Amino acid sequence: MASRGPPPGMGPVMVLNAKTQRQTGRQAQLSNISAARSVADIIRTTLGPRSMLKMLLDPMGSIVITNDGHCILREVDVSHPTAKSMMELSRAQDEEVGDGTTSVIILAGEVLVQAIPFLENSHSSLHPTVIVQAYHQALQKALELCEHQAVIVDVHDTKRMQTLVQSSIGTKFSSRWNDKMVDMALQAVLTVARKHDNNSNFSTEVDLKRYAKVEKIPGGEISDCAVLKGVMFNKDTVHSKMRRRIENPRILLLDTPLEYKKGESQTNVEITDDKDWNLLLKAEEEYVKRMCEEIIVIKPDIVITEKGVSDLAQHYLAKADITAFRRLRKTDNNRIARATGATICSRTDEITEDDLGTKCKLFEMRKVGPDWFCYLDECVDPKACTIVLRGGSKDVLNELERNLQDAMQVVRNVVYHPKLLPGGGATEMAVAMGIRRASMSVKGVGQKPFAAIADAMEVIPRTLASNCGVSVIRTVTALRAKHAAAYEKNPSTPCNVGINGRTGDLVTMEELGIW
Repeated sequence: MASRGPPPGMGPVMVLNAKTQRQTGRQAQLSNISAARSVADIIRTTLGPRSMLKMLLDPMGSIVITNDGHCILREVDVSHPTAKSMMELSRAQDEEVGDGTTSVIILAGEVLVQAIPFLENSHSSLHPTVIVQAYHQALQKALELCEHQAVIVDVHDTKRMQTLVQSSIGTKFSSRWNDKMVDMALQAVLTVARKHDNNSNFSTEVDLKRYAKVEKIPGGEISDCAVLKGVMFNKDTVHSKMRRRIENPRILLLDTPLEYKKGESQTNVEITDDKDWNLLLKAEEEYVKRMCEEIIVIKPDIVITEKGVSDLAQHYLAKADITAFRRLRKTDNNRIARATGATICSRTDEITEDDLGTKCKLFEMRKVGPDWFCYLDECVDPKACTIVLRGGSKDVLNELERNLQDAMQVVRNVVYHPKLLPGGGATEMAVAMGIRRASMSVKGVGQKPFAAIADAMEVIPRTLASNCGVSVIRTVTALRAKHAAAYEKNPSTPCNVGINGRTGDLVTMEELGIW
C-alpha cells in the first residue's frame, strides 16, 4: 500500500530551526578532523626547547604571554564541537598529569588526520567503527611497548629527579633559571608528600592544590624565589603593640570570632530603663573578657582566627603579650595547622594544651614590597609549604607559576608511579617501529588503520625537528634507521635515541637527561 504524502499545498514539516546547519556522514567526519587539525596547528610551534611564546589578548583586555599548550587553548574562543572536545582533552591532561598538554593535542590531531585516507575514498572507505577498533588494538600494543621501554627510578635519587624535572621545564619560559625552579619543585612536593602507614616507599597523598600555596609578589628578582619550611600569609597584627618576632612560638588556631555573638537573624531589644542599656553593654564585654581569659590561661604566643577580633579582645590579648591575627582564609588556616601541628578549635572553653602548635621555630613579620607578611618558618617536618615567587611583572609571575605547577605535577606523578620514559621523540619512534612490526600480523581490513598509528606517532619527533630548524625528512629518517638497527642488533634492549631539541642532532636520551 502506498504511503500517504502531505496534504496538497502543504510542504514538509521543519523540526529544526531554519538557520541550523546540519552535517551528516562523510562530510561531518571530515569537518571534525579539519577542526581537530586546526586546534593542533595553533600550538604546534610551542613544542620543545626551541618553542615560541604566544601573545594572546583575552576578552578583558589583559595580555597573556605563554608557551603552555593548555593556557593557550583556554584563551582561544572556538565554536566547533570537535574543537571544544580537544580543549577538554587538554584540560583533562593538565589536571591529571600536569604536563604534556601540547604533545597530547598534537598527537590527537595527527591520529585523526591519519584516518582521512580511509574515509575519503568512496570505493574503498572503511566504516568508522573498524577504524576505531584498529586504533584500540594499536593503543594496547603501544602500552606494552611503553612498559618495555620504561625505566624504574628511585624517588630519593636527587640527581635523577633533577634531570627529570629539568626536561619538563627546559622547554618553558623559566628554563634560564632551571636549577632554582627544579630545586623548588622537588622541595615543595617532597615536603607535602605523606607516607603510607605500613612503611612503604611510596607516598599515598601529594595534595599540592591544598597544601602547597604559591604566593606571587611583584618586584625583586627571580633569584629571590624560595620554598619556605612553613607557611606565610598576607596579614598584619591586629594591634600595633603586639610582638612581631617570636622564637619557638605556641600557636593557637580558632574558627570562632573573638567578639560578642551577634544574632543569627535581626534582633530587637526593648529597653525601658537606661540602666538596662549599661547592663547589656556590660554583658557583651563580660562575654568577650571570658573568652580572652580562657585563651590566656593556655599561654599561647600567637592566636589566629578565621573570624573577627573586637577592639576589646585586642586590648586583653595585647595586655597578655599575645600576638593576634584575624579574618584568615580557611585554606590558610588548614595549611598552618598541618605545618605547625596545631588543631583548629571552635570553642574557647574546650581548648587544651594538645591543641597548640609547637613545631614552628620562628614567627616573624616581614615587609615584602608594599605589604606586611606573616612568616611561620623553620617548622619541624612541615607537611605544608608556601612557595614565594618574585619577578619584575605580573606576566612574568603568572608564567613562572604555570611552569612551576607543571614541574611539581611531574614530580608528584613520579612519586605515585616511579617509572620514566625517554623523551626527545625516542619513545614515540620506538612505539612507531613496534606498531609497524606488529601490523604484519594483523589480519583483515583493520591492518591499515593499525599501521597508520605508527605514522601518527612520528609527528612528535617531526615537530621537534621542525621547531629547531633542521631538515625534517633527513632527521626523522635517520632516527627511524637508528631504531631499526638497534632492534635488529638486540630486540630485547630498548633504543633510547631521540632528537636534541636545541641542535637537531640524534643523541641518547640518557646522555641528554631528557625523560
